[in-house]
Amino acid sequence: MEFRHLGRSGLVISELVYGNWITHGGQVEEDAAVACVNAALDAGITTFDTADVYAQGAAEEVLGRALKDQRRDGIEIFTKVYWPMGEGKNDRGLSTKHIKESINNSLRRLQTDRVELYQAHRWDVETPLEETMQAFADVVHSGKAHYIGVSEWTADQIRAGAELAKELKIQLVSSQPQYSALWRVIEAEVVPASEELGIGQIVWSPLAQGILTGKYKPGQDAPAGSRGADPKFGRFVAQWLNDDVLERVQQLGPIAEDQGLTIAQLSLAWVLQNSNVSAAIIGATRPEQVVENVKAVGVKLPEEVYAKINEILEPVAVTDPKETTAPNPRA
Repeated sequence: MEFRHLGRSGLVISELVYGNWITHGGQVEEDAAVACVNAALDAGITTFDTADVYAQGAAEEVLGRALKDQRRDGIEIFTKVYWPMGEGKNDRGLSTKHIKESINNSLRRLQTDRVELYQAHRWDVETPLEETMQAFADVVHSGKAHYIGVSEWTADQIRAGAELAKELKIQLVSSQPQYSALWRVIEAEVVPASEELGIGQIVWSPLAQGILTGKYKPGQDAPAGSRGADPKFGRFVAQWLNDDVLERVQQLGPIAEDQGLTIAQLSLAWVLQNSNVSAAIIGATRPEQVVENVKAVGVKLPEEVYAKINEILEPVAVTDPKETTAPNPRA
C-alpha cells in the first residue's frame, strides 16, 4: 500500500479507501462484509469510508463490529451526514440539530469516540451555510471529528465552505465526488478550486459501478450476481449499459494487458494519476476483489498510455461541470 496526504492537511491516508456503500447491511451478508474488511486490512488499507444513510445505519454498525479489535490509532474512519435517517422533519439535512444528533449516533454505531473525517453528504439548500459550518466546528472542537469534508459540492460551494471553515478555525480538507475515466465532471472546476484551497479528492465509483472492470460485454446480459443484474441496485449501472460504452471499455483490454494489469487495475491507476486525488474508494462483495484492486496501487501509467485511454473513452465520457450534483432538497 502507498499513502498520500489528504489535501494539504497533515492527515495521511491509504491510496485506496475501503467503502461500504450498498454492500454492508445490504448486498452482502455480514460474514462476507467482515471478510472484505479483513482483506483490506491485510492489504495495507487503513482508511474506511461509510455514511449514516448506508442501509439506514446498518453499514456503520457492520463496519464498527468489523474494526472493533483493530488498534484505533492505526486506522482512519470517515462517515457522512445529510440524507434522511427517519420520518421526522429534522431527521435530515445539515441543521445544527441534525448534525449534532447524527454524529453521536454514528459514533455509537461505529463503536468509537471520534472519526477522522466527518463529511456533508450533499449541499443543504434549506439551512444557512453559516449554521452548518458552525455545527461542524462544534463537532471538531468537541473532539468527535478531526477534519471536515464535503461530498458532491460544486466549486462555488466548496469555496464558500472553505472560507467559513477558516474563520471558524477548522480544516475543510476533502471533497468526495464521483470520478472515473467515464465520469470526469470535476476536472474543469472542482479540481482547480480544490487545488487552490488545499482540498483533496476522495473519489467514489472509480470503476463506474463496475463498468470499468470489463465484465459487462456488449450485446450480452449483465453477468449473474453482478450489480447490473441486481433488481435493487441495477439502476446505478444502467446509464453505462449501452453497447457504445461497453465496446470502448473492451478496447482497454489490450492496453491493460500490455501494462500487466486488468482493466479494473488500469482504470484505478488512471484515477490515481490525478495529483488532486488523495484516494479512491473501492467496494467489494468478495475478499479477492480487494486483493486484485490493490495491485493498482503505485502504478504510474506512461503518458502515452494515459492519453490512449482518454482517446478511447472521451466520446462516451461525461465531462460537463454542470453535471456536478446540484443543490438537493431534503425530500
